[in-house]
Amino acid sequence: MISITRTRMVAVLIVGAVLATTAPSHGGSPSLADRVIEHKLANGMTVLMVERHQAPIVSLNMTFGVGGVNEQVGQTGLAHLYEHMAFKGTRTVGTRDYEKEQAVLAELTRVGTELEQREREESARGHMEGKAPALSQPVQQLQRRFKELQDKAGEYVVGNEMALLYQRHGGVGLNASTGKDITRYVISLPANRLPLWAALESDRMAHPVLREFYKERGVVMEERRLRTDDSPNGLLYETFTSTAFQAHQYGVPTIGWGSDILSLTPAAAEAFFKTYYGPNNATVAIVGDIDPKEVIALIERTFGKIPASPPLQTLVTDEPPQRGERRVEIEFDAEPALAIGYHKPAIGHPDDFVFDVIDEVLTEGVTSRLYSTLVRDKRLAASVLSDTNYPGVRAPNLFVIAATPLAPHTTTEVETAIYEELERLRTEPISAKEFERVLNGLDADLVRSLRSNSGLASQLAFYHTVAGSWRYVVNARDRIAAVTPADVQRVAAQYLIKSNRTVGVLVKKVPEKKMADAGEVMQ
Repeated sequence: MISITRTRMVAVLIVGAVLATTAPSHGGSPSLADRVIEHKLANGMTVLMVERHQAPIVSLNMTFGVGGVNEQVGQTGLAHLYEHMAFKGTRTVGTRDYEKEQAVLAELTRVGTELEQREREESARGHMEGKAPALSQPVQQLQRRFKELQDKAGEYVVGNEMALLYQRHGGVGLNASTGKDITRYVISLPANRLPLWAALESDRMAHPVLREFYKERGVVMEERRLRTDDSPNGLLYETFTSTAFQAHQYGVPTIGWGSDILSLTPAAAEAFFKTYYGPNNATVAIVGDIDPKEVIALIERTFGKIPASPPLQTLVTDEPPQRGERRVEIEFDAEPALAIGYHKPAIGHPDDFVFDVIDEVLTEGVTSRLYSTLVRDKRLAASVLSDTNYPGVRAPNLFVIAATPLAPHTTTEVETAIYEELERLRTEPISAKEFERVLNGLDADLVRSLRSNSGLASQLAFYHTVAGSWRYVVNARDRIAAVTPADVQRVAAQYLIKSNRTVGVLVKKVPEKKMADAGEVMQ
């Protein structure tokens, strides 16, 4: 083990100060592990609380253990679409008259489902006949009825009412996100508005209404076009990821395949909600100016009466070991780019902590190896970065290195330079000075992630969901500190090898006219 120098000791003390409470205690300042109060409701919902009385505000993070990995074939993108639908309101929020609206929505769902089934049948018939079929009279009638019902349903909608309620009561940072493993809903509020949050969010968990479903589905489809189909980097990563994962659901884009998005139905979204959005699949982290006893009583009154969902089924599909390099090229009218991914273990595995160190060594900061070599010294690349857990953390995933060449240099040159640095990791022990810098950097990252109320709430809810306990964030420091230069060499030699890697290259597409002109010159 490398000895801890004075600089390293100072960093450890700084982190300790951030993890400690500001309130005095008889035994000194307790650690973060002592500050977190955990409460579990009878329905299975977990509440994590940390008192911080520096300002009269509170940050809330509600994380559900559901994401893209939980979708079925033909329903990809459902987790992300439901995240959008969750902001449409409830039986009391977002509507002018729910009883009348409910009847219209039920008829709209029935007509919409029948219309899309008829359209698919006629489209399939047209493909078999080799021509685009004219729409039949029944389909045209369904289209007109569908439009009428959409307009009628729109008359009952109070747009964005939940967000406006939060805004009027001082809420900031209202947001949500869907990933492979989790879906999160976050906001910060004045501390005395915590009852408002509990009322709104328990209502949303118990009684969501999927209003404006078809409209929002179109929004998601447009989002896919913007972020993937028409985006060089989006298309690169989608193709690269689906090449790296051929069995596991990590290979499917979180936003979903285009044809799947267009076939998602209100019934599928409602079934997805009932399966995965129960309180027994939720963790709520609350950090700020709170009294934990009062918070527990509030949560019990609001969320405690929501019944648990049926137990979740365990995912069983594993990605088979990769037995040779996979390469894929994506043509696009854009500048070249490169992504290299190596399969690695999931969160909690001892070697996963070693990859945190490798990530810091290679790309974190201007003194990191790949940045120094590729960007600053040789000027081969305009940028280089790495990701230790792509595209998720709960299952074995990828360590990814990505770079964009700096003209006139090529992706081949950049790729070669990256492999040279990886060879150094395998064959040369990291010096004591560089290793100290790396560990200091990782500690600094931890400080930044826990400094704010929202950051601490995010970390607690995230790790409790994906690692099984919020204590992971505390124990991880010790696990990383135990990593040695020999561990880095061993892990690099085991995982960062050709047979275990997938390479995606974004190739600048040559316009057809230029290709034709080049052909004429060659003749």
